[in-house]
Amino acid sequence: MPSFFQIWRATPTELVATTLTTCLLFTLTTSIISCLESTTAEPKPKFLIPFAIFVIAFFFLLTTVPLSGGHMSPVFTFIDALEGVITPVRALFSVSAQCIGSIVAYLVIKSVMDKNTEEKYSLDGCMIDGNGEGISPTNAFILEFSCTFIVLFVGVTVAFDKRRCKELGLQMVYGILAEAMTLAFFVSISVTGKAGYAGVGLNPARCLGPSLLKGGRLWYGYWVFWVGPFVACIVYYRFTLTLPTEMS
Repeated sequence: MPSFFQIWRATPTELVATTLTTCLLFTLTTSIISCLESTTAEPKPKFLIPFAIFVIAFFFLLTTVPLSGGHMSPVFTFIDALEGVITPVRALFSVSAQCIGSIVAYLVIKSVMDKNTEEKYSLDGCMIDGNGEGISPTNAFILEFSCTFIVLFVGVTVAFDKRRCKELGLQMVYGILAEAMTLAFFVSISVTGKAGYAGVGLNPARCLGPSLLKGGRLWYGYWVFWVGPFVACIVYYRFTLTLPTEMS
């Protein structure tokens, strides 16, 4: 268990990570809104969104991993805590910072976003049923669980394998993790085909900011964005216990 002094020394790193997370949230949100507001043909923006997610995730992982582990999401913080990579106390600090970062980011976004666009896309919050055109909470939970598990299985399994990390190089590992996130998001918006469904969150903290600031339909089924990923983390952790010891 870390001492209070050790936790306090980690605060500047958490502060930097929170600032970077805020920038990530702002950049990701404006990229998605720009694609959705594009006047080009419909299929093109749908492909641009996952591409934007990949580029942003890759470069922010490259920047933040040396500083704070590159979590930027309670999902990665929780799985690191389960695997014993970080302590529960540090996990609590990280998740709190991520949630604060989300709120700050969406306060900035809300202050600069056009009001009509804000209403149309509900501040780009995590939404499962917009105007009756989305999906049920049960289906949203299944997607959230499945897509999070995919990200953990494809990306985190490689990241936890020290030998493979050394063979591939950290940049390749970051690319694999970013690609896993991109694939999960693209699959979620492709298989449903529902305009009122914003796709998997993969980051409960990101979903918190717009829900607090905008509310309304964003609270419908909001629990799936927390419960789905955390159940996926627990199932994935149990799965890793069956892996060869070389993976640890």
